[in-house]
Amino acid sequence: MNTMVLLYLSVLLAAGLLFGKLAKYLKLPNVTGYLVGGLILGPSILNLIPEGTIHDFSIISSVALGFIAFSIGTEMKLVYFRRVGATPIWIAVFEALFAVIITLIAVMGYFLIKGDMSLENFRFALVLSAIAAATAPAATIMVVRQYKAKGKLTETLLSVVAIDDSVAIILFGIFVAVANALGQTAVHIPLWLQILNPFIEIVVSLAIGAVMGIILTLGCKWFTGRGNRISLSVAVIFISVFLAEWLHASPLLTAMMLGAVFGNVSSKVEDINGLLYFITPPIFILFFVLSGAELNINVLGIVGIIGIVYVLFRVIGKIFGAWVGAKVTKAEPVIAKYLGLALVPQAGVAIGLSLIATQVLNVEMGSQIRAIILAGTLIYELIGPVIAKMALQKAGEIPITA
Repeated sequence: MNTMVLLYLSVLLAAGLLFGKLAKYLKLPNVTGYLVGGLILGPSILNLIPEGTIHDFSIISSVALGFIAFSIGTEMKLVYFRRVGATPIWIAVFEALFAVIITLIAVMGYFLIKGDMSLENFRFALVLSAIAAATAPAATIMVVRQYKAKGKLTETLLSVVAIDDSVAIILFGIFVAVANALGQTAVHIPLWLQILNPFIEIVVSLAIGAVMGIILTLGCKWFTGRGNRISLSVAVIFISVFLAEWLHASPLLTAMMLGAVFGNVSSKVEDINGLLYFITPPIFILFFVLSGAELNINVLGIVGIIGIVYVLFRVIGKIFGAWVGAKVTKAEPVIAKYLGLALVPQAGVAIGLSLIATQVLNVEMGSQIRAIILAGTLIYELIGPVIAKMALQKAGEIPITA
């Protein structure tokens, strides 16, 4: 047995607790402290947690995201959607779509000003801008949990970040299909099938989650002890994430659907959430500290102007798109004003999409997109939770003094 694993895990947890406490003293979200602590411990600065070790702990990310997505799903009650209608769905579509379109226009504008608007650069712009739709729910949800935020904005935010992942996958699939069709080295798959693939991925994810949600509901009727129920819940979340990965579906969407089905058909959802609340904190601390350790500050020096364009205009697109969506659906003024600010974080899904981008474009362009997304992740993950907290404070849904 390699007992060094225990040492690394204890160091990661201790760092998370220490930097989380420090962040709290500075009136910053705990998640910001976790990320900064990981960044300092990781290869970029002290290298106390080597890069190889970080990859060895990748299973922690899958587990943590499974629990986070399940928690988001349980908040998606049908009674809520009956009350607010399709408002969160339309807002999610608008904020994702505008992030993509505005980023695409900005990147194309950069190439036009530079006098280098070739077909290859247009394909590059299509693929890069498609990734702009993705939002990382984990950091935002941790801010909501830490400050116990409640209100119209928080309700809508939880729904939008849940739906956002589906919209991002669809938009990315369509844009990549177009980029493939325009490329001389396009993959030999019919265009219609390339566009259909994201929808298939979503349907498979939702189907797995729905089935596992029914299984969890029935299991909670059979097992009545708290220990048994918490063990069952963990097992179901684990197998759901596994099945999604195995069938090349989305683990996030699968776990969200699992939570949504369970939250709507089971009377035990509050009990299960309460039980999970006590076992997930160390998993979440490990996840965010490891996420911070993965951040590489060196990428900031190689992304250039186009990286700045992406980072800036994606945020503008998110804010403007959320505002338009809220106005179109006649949502509360507080939602139109502040929701976009809470959608800044971007991490796991975007990094995964950037890996696909390397298979679509040539090696140089694929590597450049990956560097831009990694640099964006570094910036978004460090400032995103702080901005989300400010937005919720200004909306009056967490105390100003928190």
